[in-house]
Amino acid sequence: MSKRFGSTEVLRGIDLDIADGEFVVFVGPSGCGKSTLLRTIAGLEELDAGEIAIAGRAVDDRSPSERGIAMVFQSYALYPHMNVYENMAFGLKLAKHDKAEIDRRVRAAAETLNITDYLSRKPKALSGGQRQRVAIGRAIVREPQVFLFDEPLSNLDAALRVRMRYEFASLHERLKTTMIYVTHDQVEAMTLADRIVVLNEGRIEQVGQPMELYERPRNLFVAGFIGSPKMNLLPAEIVRASAAGATVRTGAGETVRVDVDASRAAPGDAVTLGVRPEHLRLSGQGDALGATVTFVETLGHATYAYLDAGETPLTVLLPGDVRPSAGEAVKLHVAAGETHLFDGDGEAFARL
Repeated sequence: MSKRFGSTEVLRGIDLDIADGEFVVFVGPSGCGKSTLLRTIAGLEELDAGEIAIAGRAVDDRSPSERGIAMVFQSYALYPHMNVYENMAFGLKLAKHDKAEIDRRVRAAAETLNITDYLSRKPKALSGGQRQRVAIGRAIVREPQVFLFDEPLSNLDAALRVRMRYEFASLHERLKTTMIYVTHDQVEAMTLADRIVVLNEGRIEQVGQPMELYERPRNLFVAGFIGSPKMNLLPAEIVRASAAGATVRTGAGETVRVDVDASRAAPGDAVTLGVRPEHLRLSGQGDALGATVTFVETLGHATYAYLDAGETPLTVLLPGDVRPSAGEAVKLHVAAGETHLFDGDGEAFARL
């Protein structure tokens, strides 16, 4: 499918299957098209080309209310003059369900979300997390085939976002309903998703399980986006290359072995070496990169060290009891099996 706004192509050749009961997360930077993609599924935006089918039935000519979906937005959009019960029941009243059925659905949803005690309260008497639960409850009572969530946690503080991630995971486990969730936060994506769809400039860069994207990113964009802190990416050139591995030389003249199928590379080719911060060590076996510590963040359970390695700054994640000093010269060891390599077009060499 594709979608344009005027002359701007916002979605380009999107082709995606989502299984029944799956929790899929759309992730990507601002402006990548993830919210537009969600809105086309909901029927809030019309496609310019392609088709959307739910449960095997094309829904392109159906209104949002006829698609069997329920959407939760970034803003709670609760009616301030209605209490929680009335907010959750409002859509069912418009659909002319009888009072007994409305009461059953509202109370069942409230029990699922642990907000039964708040049914008589107005939104102004609720915390941000409680209001978000009410917005989710308003969606649950419709008993949809698909839930759509558009950055539902972005208005919450950091501690509450962590708690609500657990709430979403628990909700999916209880309801077993298909859920599509949009976020720019890759930590949310990694912790919630059965599969992640990484979007960039209106295209799908990669689809896979969280650890698949973490361990085997398809290209530089995915490698740099998935993982926190982000992967270290160093310009390098091929020294030796074969199907059994490669040796590369960094800009600082150091050589590093990489366990990838580099049979399509040749000596002298420009490449990018990728190493995650958690895979760099101050001691141990493996090739070493020289660097100078510029700044250290001590968090108790972990230490983040930021280093100058010549052309490229590096980040290393260390145990909390390891605290190098600013200005200290260090050697960072990396094992060949924990490195990534990308060609001149940014495409990954297959890891062995």
